[in-house]
Amino acid sequence: MLTLWVRPPELLRVGASYGAKMVCSNVFLAGRDAQAVLADDVQAPGHPILKLLEISVDRERKLVHADLLGFVGKGLAVYRPGTGCAVVPDGDVAQATQYQFSPLKIWAPSPNVAWPTGSQPETAPAVQALLDQAALAGPGMRGLAVIYKGRLIAQRYGAGFTAATPLLGWSMTKTVSAALVGIQLADDKLKPQQSGFWPDAADPRAAITLAQLMSMSSGLQYNEGYGDVSDVTRMLYLEPDMAAYAASQPLVQAPGSTFNYSSGTTVLLSRIWQRAAAGPGHVATSAAVLSLPRERLFEPLGMSSAVMEADARGNVVGSSYMYASTQDWARFGQFLLQDGVWQGKRLLPEGFVEGMRQVAPASGGQYGQGHLWRWGPSGPTPEGQDPDLSFKLPADTYWLEGHDGQSIAVVPSKELVVVRLGLTPSRLQYAPQALLAAVIKALE
Repeated sequence: MLTLWVRPPELLRVGASYGAKMVCSNVFLAGRDAQAVLADDVQAPGHPILKLLEISVDRERKLVHADLLGFVGKGLAVYRPGTGCAVVPDGDVAQATQYQFSPLKIWAPSPNVAWPTGSQPETAPAVQALLDQAALAGPGMRGLAVIYKGRLIAQRYGAGFTAATPLLGWSMTKTVSAALVGIQLADDKLKPQQSGFWPDAADPRAAITLAQLMSMSSGLQYNEGYGDVSDVTRMLYLEPDMAAYAASQPLVQAPGSTFNYSSGTTVLLSRIWQRAAAGPGHVATSAAVLSLPRERLFEPLGMSSAVMEADARGNVVGSSYMYASTQDWARFGQFLLQDGVWQGKRLLPEGFVEGMRQVAPASGGQYGQGHLWRWGPSGPTPEGQDPDLSFKLPADTYWLEGHDGQSIAVVPSKELVVVRLGLTPSRLQYAPQALLAAVIKALE
């Protein structure tokens, strides 16, 4: 037992850090009950060892401690204004709390004003009836929204959740990160074919271009497997500086030659856009830079609930950690549908979203060049096959997808955005394409 306490196996440390992080974000961002989050979000769907997890919440210091059996693992997370919760695997809370900012208030949408300016729906009964079907909504559904021709025509929320509850998008956050890169392109601070992101010009990794990172074809080694200690779980739960860890990965393929879906790639992109926004000689983790997603994207779109969290060294965790309400995720989907224009103002370069949708050359057709999926979640479809084909979806459909059943489908030809959020492990093989196909049929 003493050995477990002094040097717990890495898997136990990952579990404890994961539990602390999930509870921290849901308590301090979403206002949920800590024990309910532990039971429902961490223990019920997770690894069996998480059943042994115990947590404590220090609301005054904004800390969450998590341990297995009460003494193994030493999971620790801290909440900071503006940047949400960070895992603190090295225990240096003072360092982690430096990376914060005082967010300017974005007024919550009025319930008496139509979406997207407000939150009032213009309900289409036939579509609403589809959302009320359990099979189409899927197990563990927490939020659904259908946007048609710029109007919120149907929505539904799971028990204990409302239109105002911020929900974790997991890897849907990657697409928001691509938009933040696009803002730096619009500011002429980055170029698509730019390289040299490693300090040593002789380092072969310095040849990797921004476009290759955006297409998940950097050639860097990275294991995205969950459920054990892998590159992604180590980065998210054992490393205080996630960007440094991602940047340390060796080059194992020629840049551009191989598709490898990687959260480390997106964290590297966060470091790149943060440095570009800061400019030479300035700090990439300053409050001015950390507030950029809110000031340049969330505020213009009226995404009052949205928070992108940063790690314990001030890197925005653009791969995984954005919380937003269902309606705010829908605002981002509509923003993409409108080619990066909101209320007549262009926020992304003209044609940028269209470029995001184009096939990443090494992906076999499944992924776009800007952190977008051209295929929806696989569900029961065999690997390597387009799961959308059997649902006969429009050819221009593209997707934002996240762990445990998060998705946003964007269908430009139908002027349609469908958001689905929940806690739905992949083993349940839920396919949101069925809901999308039913909505399209109802609208026709």
